[in-house]
Parts: sequence; C-alpha cells; structure tokens
Amino acid sequence: MSTPVDQLLPAIIAHAKEYGFVFPSSEIYDGLGAVYDYGPYGSELKKNIRDYWWKSMTQLHENIVGIDAAIFMHPTTWKASGHVDNFSDPMIDNRDSKKRYRVDHLLEAKADEFTQAGDSAGATALLAQMDTLLAAEDFAGLKQLMADNKIVCSVSGTGNWTDIRQFNLMFSTQVGSVAEESDTIYLRPETAQGIFVNFLNVQKTARMKIPFGIAQTGKAFRNEIVARQFIFRMREFEQMEMQFFVRPGTEGDWYKYWKEARLQWHLGLGIAAEKYRFHDHVKLAHYAKEACDIEFQFPFGFKEVEGIHSRGDFDLTQHQIYSKKKLQYFDNEINQNYVPYVIETSIGLDRMFLLILSNAYEEEQLTKEDGSTDSRVVLHIPPVLAPVKLAILPLTKKDGLPEVARDLMNECKPYFKCFYEEKDAIGKRYRRQDAIGTPFCVTIDHQTLTDQTVTVRYRDSMVQERVLMSQVRELVSAQIQ
Repeated sequence: MSTPVDQLLPAIIAHAKEYGFVFPSSEIYDGLGAVYDYGPYGSELKKNIRDYWWKSMTQLHENIVGIDAAIFMHPTTWKASGHVDNFSDPMIDNRDSKKRYRVDHLLEAKADEFTQAGDSAGATALLAQMDTLLAAEDFAGLKQLMADNKIVCSVSGTGNWTDIRQFNLMFSTQVGSVAEESDTIYLRPETAQGIFVNFLNVQKTARMKIPFGIAQTGKAFRNEIVARQFIFRMREFEQMEMQFFVRPGTEGDWYKYWKEARLQWHLGLGIAAEKYRFHDHVKLAHYAKEACDIEFQFPFGFKEVEGIHSRGDFDLTQHQIYSKKKLQYFDNEINQNYVPYVIETSIGLDRMFLLILSNAYEEEQLTKEDGSTDSRVVLHIPPVLAPVKLAILPLTKKDGLPEVARDLMNECKPYFKCFYEEKDAIGKRYRRQDAIGTPFCVTIDHQTLTDQTVTVRYRDSMVQERVLMSQVRELVSAQIQ
C-alpha cells in the first residue's frame, strides 16, 4: 500500500521523529524554525552517507584528496568570492500579513497548482518565464508575472505586495574580545572557498598533478527567509563538495564526465533512474560557464539534490587578486604556468538524507497464510547506508540463548553496527527493525544450541533461512560493501 503523495512527507516527518532519526531542535522550548537535530539512528544514517560519499571521492580516486577547512574565514574571502555583493535571493513582502516570501518559491508553488490541475504545459511555461526573468534580474517583470497569475499571500489572502528586492543570505558575527573593537566575519555559506584558498597548500603537500580534486564535507549556514519542506532547506546544513582542478580548455569534457559520474553514484545505491533528472541552469551564477542540477522526485516534486558547475578560473583568480598571492600551477607537460579551471560537484548531505528516507519509506499491507491481513512500515534503506546492519535477537531470555546471542554480537560488532534485543515477541522485534531499516535480523533459538544454525530474516522480502552462525558475519559483510 503506497502512501498518497500529499500525505507522504508528513508521514516521513512523523516516522523520523518517532524512531529517532530527526527531532525538531530545542523542542522543549517549542523549537527553532528550520533547524533540526539528528537522533540515534539519524546520526548513524547521516554518517554513513557522508562516509560513502567520502570513500567514493577520496579512496576510489587516486587524484582526489580531502581537507577539513575552518568554518570561520578571513572576511575578505567572501568579498573575493562575490558572496558579499551577489549572494542574495529576490524577496517580496505582503503588506497586509507582513510575511516575507522568496519570489521563486511563490511561482514554483503556482506551477505545482497547474500540474495538480492537469495543466503540465501551463506549469512548464510559467517556470520558463520565471527562469528567463530571474536570469535578466527583471524584478518588475517578476512582479507582473505574479500579478498575471493571481498569486496571493497564504496568510492574508491578498496580492498587496511590496516591490521585489534582493536579500543577502549570509550570517554575520563578530570576532574579538571587545564588541566595539571586533571585526565582522561571516559564517560560511558554502564549503568551497576553504578549498580554493588552500589550493596551493594541498597541491604541494599532496604532490598532486593536474587534473586533481579536493574534497570536503562540513557545515554551512544560510539565512533562509523561507525555509521549508522539513530538512530540505535549512539555515544550518551540511555539504559534501569536491572541486576538480583542470587545464584550461579541457573543462567542457570534465564537466560532462562529472555530470555523468555523479548521476551514476546515485544510481549505484539502487534507486530507480526515473526518480532522477538533470536540470540545466538558465540563470548561471556569476562564476559559472555551465551548470546543472541533479534533481530527485521528492514527495513535493522534483528538486535539486546535487549541483555540477563549471566555475572557470573565477575563484582562484579572484583570490589571487584580493590576496595578492599567486595561485597558479606550473604544468610540466606543456611547460606553462596557469590558473586552473574548476569543475565543482556539490551535494547537500541533509537533502541526500531526506532523499534516502523518501525513497525508502513504505507502508506495506501483508496477507498472512490464514488469509488475515497485517501491515508494517519499512524503510528500504540501501544496506551500505543502514544505521544498523544486523539485529541479533534471542528467542527467549533463558535456556542459554542470550549467552549465545551475546557471543555473536561480540563477534560482529567490531565490523559493523549491530543491535541486541530480548524484549517482546519476535514479530514485534522484527517490526521495530523494519521501521529503522535494519536489513538483517538473526534469531537465536533452541535449535542453535544443537546444530549452531540461526535464522536469518531479510528485511525487504521477509524471507527467512537457516545458516550456520559462523557464516553470519561474512553474509552481512558481503552485502554492505
């Protein structure tokens, strides 16, 4: 039984809280908007996604290395990068409700209404008009487009709008012991600049030759006025970015390479190809030569989960100008100094987390052998990412079964995350493990005492089979690589 699309996101949010994946931040104080905490299983899933990406970049590519740059950076960094002058979104206020909106979100919501009404052509045309006007920064045209489509405030119900204006998204703070003497610095809105300012440090110490990449994961901060859709758009979030430095003139080929390579990374998790699509940017960022998004079909429609950008030599050139330090590479093959061009892959870790939950969540109706029905909520999380890999469940609390189960637990837990539980009937314990996405459960029963076999139960098919207890660790390990 599939959950209706309009009910899927609320169901996922409720499930995520009930089973320890995601909690509203500061909930005992009524929460803080667009900020969330990851619980016991959520923190494991998030770590597993991060580790899976990190391995795919740094371990499986001989020419990509990692760094961990500081969140605080010299304030001139953000002037050089263009964030001080260009990192903004077009906003509009409703005069009656005093509520502020991002203009593109209002127009996208109207396009969703067209789609739900069966007018896909109208939705496509509206989004195309919006993209064209955004690219031209035609704010008067955007306001007129809102008026033509009778877009009103969801609170006041009126179209009494202010003019559209840009709103900078960076958080600022002060560094220094005395407020009056302190300097203003910014919480980084992206992790990429920490890579660019360390370009030469990494190239020299890691002895890298062009083409090569630098990967980084870490927190970033954006003062989103309209944060929404659970953890999809937050003010504090985590990115997984890789900047790939190439010889000028080869950037087009490398852009195509990374565009396809990143899609294959997603598909390698076993997620259906039809749930993904590319969206080529109409409005390019101030630094971009080419750019596209990998979009996933979330419960609220196709939305960006990862961006691939051909950034040219903008970043290194800008930092070279502002710092007055050379950020060039000497290419022995062509006996030439140059500022490398950059291909960026940037994926939101929190969005990838929501993608995994959205793809995995299922409310399943079951028919028993006697004809009666049952149901379960199951998370079909790819085993390599699952928070718990193996649940070890002694059938009873006596007759030596817990001791045998503990022996198996001690054997397996150095190699992957395990969970041990004795409480409740075995069926209830299976259901709890289904709900957190555990791919394998092992039951220790009285037969185990006589022949050293156990029952392995598979999450997705619910098939059960007897295997030797000595084979369990190898069986699970083979599935989570």
